[in-house]
Amino acid sequence: MTTIEGSVVLVTGGSRGIGRALVSALYERGAKKVYATARDPRTVTHPDAVPLALEVSDEASVAAAAEQAQDVTLLINNAGASVKASFLDAPVEDVRREFETNFYGPLLVTRAFVPIIERNGGGHILNVHSVLSWLGIAGSYSASKAALWSQTNSLRLELKPRGIEVTGLHVGYVDTDLTAKIDAPKVTPESVAVQALDGIESGAYEVLADDLTRQVKAGLAADLAALYPQLAA
Repeated sequence: MTTIEGSVVLVTGGSRGIGRALVSALYERGAKKVYATARDPRTVTHPDAVPLALEVSDEASVAAAAEQAQDVTLLINNAGASVKASFLDAPVEDVRREFETNFYGPLLVTRAFVPIIERNGGGHILNVHSVLSWLGIAGSYSASKAALWSQTNSLRLELKPRGIEVTGLHVGYVDTDLTAKIDAPKVTPESVAVQALDGIESGAYEVLADDLTRQVKAGLAADLAALYPQLAA
């Protein structure tokens, strides 16, 4: 089990939305230090956070961040992109860009920080997925999050013998800038952060942060037409 109190945490995408809520919640639970990363570290607003420049899809940027954060024991891969490119109509570069951020970004960051966490006595990794990891209704976004889900499941097996636990966080609609134009029930970033940290401290393999996510996960064993009513049209 991982204890938040006294931990040293790095949160990618820590300047807004779920990332910003996670930074605040971590300090509320007694984290010793929280590195909050952003492309522009000046956008990090928490007074106690350590701002750190990071572009997750850039290997040199990831290496520089790892060099500066050698005391990390808990990694939260939260940064992501939401391109939602069509597989048939959008430029392939748009699809590739989504995968670079949502799949290869967490992979690069994880590969850089696993030796650090291991050297510091072991710890935890949280990857932020989506309910769309299980629903192919958002083109490249769904595919990239599905790939990240699979990556998380594989890493969990690889890292357990090395003293590092892995949790996957799945969320539906969260009340952030990205969903401002969506008319649907939403959970708050603060609620998601609380559930995520509860999951880390309890050693949960997955955290399902809202009713929509729990409903979709429960329906994965059903016929595809139940998940995709468009097929019955």
